[in-house]
Amino acid sequence: MLREVALLLALAVGAPALAQQNQPANGLFLIAKPGLTDPNFAKTVVLVTQAEDASTVGVIINRPSTLRLSQLLSQEFATQNYRDPIYSGGPVMRQAIVAVFRTETVPGAAAFHILKNIYLTMHADNIKQLLIAPGAKYRLYAGFSGWAPRQLESEFKRDGWFLMPADETMLFRKSAEGLWEELVERARQRGPRVNNAGVTMPAKWFAP
Repeated sequence: MLREVALLLALAVGAPALAQQNQPANGLFLIAKPGLTDPNFAKTVVLVTQAEDASTVGVIINRPSTLRLSQLLSQEFATQNYRDPIYSGGPVMRQAIVAVFRTETVPGAAAFHILKNIYLTMHADNIKQLLIAPGAKYRLYAGFSGWAPRQLESEFKRDGWFLMPADETMLFRKSAEGLWEELVERARQRGPRVNNAGVTMPAKWFAP
């Protein structure tokens, strides 16, 4: 429970977006290998980023749900404006709403910088603005995924994941159907001589 609370706080607080805008990408895709049998992550693609405390947080991007936004947010949110599927973001705090969104301006509230102009947030002010902004490009998730410092590193040592750079096209593609299979095949085509599909986990993602 303490670990879940810490991850929730990391995701809710995020970091000031202004300070992150010109920083390098801080997002990766974890692609579950076919042998990974954990029901929380079997056949998943997870967008992850690292929090300031070296925890890793993110959302599963290929598990659409049948949830309605009005079931999860209060009436102060314009839930009627969101008509896309809500995705099941992970096993932590399944009722919490997380947004991945694109903006060329600085987000009004705390958010994680993922890629150029791409952010991840759980802050209510950001989500309210997305729901009322005409033409906003975003996707919503119920719950999130999280790993304590060094936990993800140990999972890599057990060879449970492929690793790839996060990609905006994959994040916002119209349907997530077949996404896992497509990325697994892409990773396999790169061959076993290329460590983790040719991507190295940034050193700062591992606790000292």
